[in-house]
Amino acid sequence: MKKIYLDVCTLCRPYDDQSYTRVHLETIAVQLILASVEKGLYVLIYSPVHEHEISSIEDDFERIDLLCFLSVAGKNVVNDKQKVRKRAEMLVDFGLGVADAAHVAYAETANADFITCDDKLHKKCRSLALDIWTGNPIVFCDKEALK
Repeated sequence: MKKIYLDVCTLCRPYDDQSYTRVHLETIAVQLILASVEKGLYVLIYSPVHEHEISSIEDDFERIDLLCFLSVAGKNVVNDKQKVRKRAEMLVDFGLGVADAAHVAYAETANADFITCDDKLHKKCRSLALDIWTGNPIVFCDKEALK
């Protein structure tokens, strides 16, 4: 079964201001992806980085909803943390922020498609020629023919 890794900005997309067309379209795509996870079509991978970032979300409903969803529908990635750390440090040296680098390193070690709504992060990932697919939720839905 295909593994996917959504960064926190993507998981939070449904809680963002839906008056922007792009945000609304990405929200629909994220909801479609998460519904496909619940149907068992994909394995949603999450990491300690998710737990750390989500724990700092101020909105109680959003924070609890996301943590509960990950614990029920997601699969905590179990990796060699030293290997992930080394890869994340390398990605930081290539210009990624610390949290972004950790997300990408966990996705890589899980061999999961990496889905982000962050254009700058996606552009950096493409320039690094990673061994995993990276893209936004809309492109992922198109690639996978999700309806």
